[in-house]
Amino acid sequence: MKIYIAKDAGYCFGVRDAVNMAYDAAAEHGEVYMLGTIVHNERVIENLDNAGAKVVKKIDEVPDGKTLLFRAHGTSPKLWEEAKKKNINLVDGTCPLVTEIHHEIKLLQKEGRKTIIIGDHGHDEVVAIAAQVEKPIIIANIDEAKKMRKIKRAGIVSQSTQMIENVQEIINVLMQKVYDLRFINTICFPTRRNHEQIKELASQCDVMVVIGSFTSANSKRLTQLSLDRNKRSYQVTSARELKEEMFNNCTSVGISAGASTPDEIIEEVVNKIKKICKNSEGAILYE
Repeated sequence: MKIYIAKDAGYCFGVRDAVNMAYDAAAEHGEVYMLGTIVHNERVIENLDNAGAKVVKKIDEVPDGKTLLFRAHGTSPKLWEEAKKKNINLVDGTCPLVTEIHHEIKLLQKEGRKTIIIGDHGHDEVVAIAAQVEKPIIIANIDEAKKMRKIKRAGIVSQSTQMIENVQEIINVLMQKVYDLRFINTICFPTRRNHEQIKELASQCDVMVVIGSFTSANSKRLTQLSLDRNKRSYQVTSARELKEEMFNNCTSVGISAGASTPDEIIEEVVNKIKKICKNSEGAILYE
């Protein structure tokens, strides 16, 4: 049996950098505080907690003289200003590609356009993007797009991990509602590559396994992309959730993982599949 792993499965560089910053800050200062979970992965959060990286809900919970790490998802200007007024050290773990989205949406507003964000309501990244401008419209799906009133001038950015199919469907609707529409494609390139790889793997393999937390929006999107092309697609958070019956009459398995999934979990899943399927060959990297 062949096992294929998507080359861009797992941590994207933005998440990897933010997690490493958290470990480094905890090692240097004894402990570091984070305003909410740094990534949507339970094991990573537990490991960081053991290393001295603590999750808080409010900046006031960070003791004087301690270090606060802002997450990869981005942070609102209001929270930045609040943090700067306190006697704490600040570490910016914002993904540079998310920072670029903040820059782009502010430019759209300066052009006099109504700003529109294609993304998930309440998602940390979307909340931070929305906080960069005044009263943006957030649209999650085509049904919400159809309900939007007509606008003369508007500009669109998207959450970095959106599916291009969802973005295209929404834009097709908005083109009929906005006279002067400008769209900036802010889906990040690691997401685009991962999406393309899972589409191809799901079409070619008997079984697909997507590794990622069910709290992770991008992991759930990967699973949906896979299910659209292969009904034998399974999302798991760890190797423990793999069952032998998943691989009945199977000659090939494709594996991908969300951007918050660390390498160690991917390796454990690969080893468990090899054990279930009595496969002694190494996994093949799919590019």
